[in-house]
Amino acid sequence: MIWNETMECMNREDMRKLQGIRLRQTVERVYHNCEPYRKRMQEKGVSPSDIQSIDDIVKLPFTSKKDLRDYYPFGLLSTPMSEIVRLHASSGTTGKPIVVGYTRGDLAIWDEVGARCFTAYGLGKQDVVQVSYGYGLFTGGLGAHGAVETIGGTVIPMSSGNTEKQIMLMRDFGAVGLACTPSYALYLADAMRDSNISRDEFSLKVGAFGAEPWTEAMRKELEAKLGIKAYDIYGLTEIIGPGVGHECECQNGTHLCEDHFYPEIIDPETGEPMPPGEMGELVFSTITKEGMPLLRFRTRDLTSLIYEKCECGRTSVRMNRILGRSDDMLIIRGVNVFPSQVESVICEIPELEPHYFIVVDRINNLDTFEIQVEVKEEFYSDEMTRLLDLRKHIVHRLQSVIGLSPDVKLVEPRSIERSQGKAKRVNDKRKLS
Repeated sequence: MIWNETMECMNREDMRKLQGIRLRQTVERVYHNCEPYRKRMQEKGVSPSDIQSIDDIVKLPFTSKKDLRDYYPFGLLSTPMSEIVRLHASSGTTGKPIVVGYTRGDLAIWDEVGARCFTAYGLGKQDVVQVSYGYGLFTGGLGAHGAVETIGGTVIPMSSGNTEKQIMLMRDFGAVGLACTPSYALYLADAMRDSNISRDEFSLKVGAFGAEPWTEAMRKELEAKLGIKAYDIYGLTEIIGPGVGHECECQNGTHLCEDHFYPEIIDPETGEPMPPGEMGELVFSTITKEGMPLLRFRTRDLTSLIYEKCECGRTSVRMNRILGRSDDMLIIRGVNVFPSQVESVICEIPELEPHYFIVVDRINNLDTFEIQVEVKEEFYSDEMTRLLDLRKHIVHRLQSVIGLSPDVKLVEPRSIERSQGKAKRVNDKRKLS
């Protein structure tokens, strides 16, 4: 199903013309209404008249998370506060959050792109969707909520936590869709199994999972445990929250709503554009937002873009699965390691639960690399030889994927702390020294 065929199936030439028109309007807005952008453009010798098409976007300055923190809370607004009807902020645990202001027009755009996502998952006005993302300053809860209401569906606004009640209402209210982080979905799956309620008593068919990186192996795990079709939903607090992109039934990349959020791929070191199809850092420009438009925002997400028409009929550009964030990448003994690589190995080994924790430290000037991973109850035993063989197999697989042999510690089922929001997977103690 397609929510907005005009935009989602527009031919490439017409899309680029539309993007050029919208970019020019946005550049005019920020130049005349946002002093930091005007100053940055003047430093680069760029004026709004220099932006004639979408190709001219490379003339514009980048925006980073540091800029949003430096101008906290409202320094990057391009609209008077009297027109801002809602504020959201990042879920960062340290320092000041990144604040984003929304006009009524921005909220309407957010609802519309969210509707594209949930429609692509096969959900409609007849469906009940349980939203178990956190509500509040975090964009997940209210973003998914607005999307479901826009398609005419019924929302269960649960937020995260209170797992026992989550399960009861999911069953009693007949939830067909579940929207939450993949790590919390796993937590719910385990709790549902422990509740001794038969899976047949639930109506779940679709999961909309996002807000943290997850792998294909994790998708299979979620689908097997919950008996659903698991879809990725992509968003960023700085851009608009969930709704920036979504998978379709083909699940061959994440369709980006490029009529609102123009994507580029750049070399993360040089900032230069990468050739089509090449891996690099994802950059977004919001070309329709009013409250706080961002030009060339560096997401730090590492991925590539697919411009061919999808089998589903959509022509919108697709994003390959995100390898990780350039600032989440661990450099251990000179080797680049992404937590997603570790997760993909763990999820492919049937004896293991998809719960793990990475600890990196530096002892006597040498990096240490430990991975704690849970063994499934039926495979966890006092038979030392069996566990040693399993550990050896895990180390061998990790060595082949990441090029390092970590110290793997097999731990009891449910001994690794569970997350009811975004999962914390890494403790890099080197950063503390």
